[in-house]
Amino acid sequence: MGIPMSRPAQVIDLDAMRKRQRAKKRLVRLAPELDGLEMLYHLASDPETLYSMPLLAWGMREDGQVVGLVPWMEALTPCHHLDDPEYGHFIGYRDPETEEVFQGAPDHKVFELEHAAAYFDYEETSEPTLIQQLPDTQGTHALCMDGEDEPWQLKQVFGWRLYSNGDIEALLVDEHRVESTPVVPGDACLYAGHSRHQVVYFFQRVIANRIKQEDPATLEALALMVNH
Repeated sequence: MGIPMSRPAQVIDLDAMRKRQRAKKRLVRLAPELDGLEMLYHLASDPETLYSMPLLAWGMREDGQVVGLVPWMEALTPCHHLDDPEYGHFIGYRDPETEEVFQGAPDHKVFELEHAAAYFDYEETSEPTLIQQLPDTQGTHALCMDGEDEPWQLKQVFGWRLYSNGDIEALLVDEHRVESTPVVPGDACLYAGHSRHQVVYFFQRVIANRIKQEDPATLEALALMVNH
């Protein structure tokens, strides 16, 4: 009978493994949604009622998966990440023209992103670099807060920047630095939201207008969300 040979213990670097997993989910390319496709979601308090929200864009991850993106709470968020009993649970995508509901990205967006990602194949850098910029086409607004004792500001989102590490930042306008109008990409008055503000919450245009009009119910819901 042979003698079983002992194998040296294999050291698993959990931190490196986690970084590799995160890298696979990193967004590498964006494509705007210009045909009105929507995200469907429901609330735990009323699971029978479906709500819709227009998609801002589609994003391709490093692993090749294409996901829909919406401005949600504090980030431009992949739809399938919505899994909160209070704020919403993702159901699927919807074409409001045909009323078709589907779970994955449509083929034409997958093809668009695959070809764009192959063409714009950037080299890796040690520091995050800007690789893409999209305009905001939905009138998204950002509620910006700098501290507990500081007044909040409601600012329109000009666009979105994708960085090489997968981070996405909202582009806001510094009104004091506007030299000419309309503001266009590359103007010095544009800045990334989190570069100046501690907290940034995103709202659709309809909700932003209710905040501007000081609608009591909207302001009450806003106070609950901010203090949550």
